[in-house]
Amino acid sequence: MKHYLRKTTLPLIVLLLAALGITAFQATDRYRQVPNTSFGTGERLEYRVHYGFINAAEARVDVSNSIVNVNNRPCYRVNVFGRTVGAFDLVSRVRDQWRSYIDTSAILPQMFKQEIEEGKFRKEETVLFNHGSNVVYSDVKEHEKKSFKTPNNIHDVISGYYYLRTLNFDRMSVGQMVEVPTFFGGEIFPMKVRYRGKDEIKTKFGRIKVLKLNPIMPNNKFFKGEESINIWVSDDVNKVPVKVEVDLWIGSLDMDLKSYKGLQSKIEWR
Repeated sequence: MKHYLRKTTLPLIVLLLAALGITAFQATDRYRQVPNTSFGTGERLEYRVHYGFINAAEARVDVSNSIVNVNNRPCYRVNVFGRTVGAFDLVSRVRDQWRSYIDTSAILPQMFKQEIEEGKFRKEETVLFNHGSNVVYSDVKEHEKKSFKTPNNIHDVISGYYYLRTLNFDRMSVGQMVEVPTFFGGEIFPMKVRYRGKDEIKTKFGRIKVLKLNPIMPNNKFFKGEESINIWVSDDVNKVPVKVEVDLWIGSLDMDLKSYKGLQSKIEWR
């Protein structure tokens, strides 16, 4: 259980997310412009993760109240916190933090940080993005700094999710795939998400119209196939995740919206 918790619970929280001493020159004319009416400063979302009837973890995702400057670009500072609770906390204590500095006009990351505490495992990493040169610089504590060539418009795992919130799914057909190039853990991979259409689900706040999304998972020993994760996001301007289900070989994990504030538009519950 301890091994599965580390490999599944906190990466889920992420889905639902500077190299020190380096100054990056950014070629302004290389930046795309992405219209965004879905999120802004002051947004705060809290989630409950449970394994059956057992509370397993809780997560908080918030956008800081002020805009910060990174690489001479105005950025949203997005913070993601995850921690185990109850019996799961006794089995394997987890206290993870991720932070992404997302360019306000391009919706691209300028910097990404993570501080991982999972049992005895520790990791601190800072990643600086140079979109002008298509290079990222990774600085992992107590390890050598490394640089990586990347494709255009590379994301981290948090900024990729916020970029998806800006998309107009009404223009997509059911089954259509969205692919976002992503850098995480020293690797570049395509984050693929399939649009599954519209639905309506019941939550603690009432019923709500949603869009169903299906992140595509590679074959592995933890998840039950490539369609093992389903995410329901509000079918409105906010596009916030209200429910996530993950099918594992040992059972299923669920994540539900517990509280929210600071959204761009009022959620219409039924």
